[in-house]
Amino acid sequence: MRYSKVLALPTLIAALLSVPGSALAAVSVGIGAAPNCPYGYYDYAPYNCAPYGYYGPEWFNGGVFIGAGPWFHGSPDFHGHVDNRFDPHHGYAGPHPERGDKAFNHFRGNEMRDGRGHAGGGGHR
Repeated sequence: MRYSKVLALPTLIAALLSVPGSALAAVSVGIGAAPNCPYGYYDYAPYNCAPYGYYGPEWFNGGVFIGAGPWFHGSPDFHGHVDNRFDPHHGYAGPHPERGDKAFNHFRGNEMRDGRGHAGGGGHR
């Protein structure tokens, strides 16, 4: 009787550990449609609209923004100028454009980006 009491707890633990359990695993990625922004959007989540002057002219084709972030399907070696003074990561807290705002005609880039959230050196295009 004494040995059965000693073996009861390990036997119970072994029985519980041998019962197969079911585990639910799910992976979900929801990107959605690109934002409708007059001057493009930042190339990092949550992809808010960027103000005029953030992206240089090479980011536009016929006045239409070609993309950034997960929607960017440009060439792998694409690098375009940005003016990171308009980036919230660099402290920008100024106005953002409203739908239908008119474009300005000045741009002073100080950084190169690839459309996928990576900053690069100058000289690429």
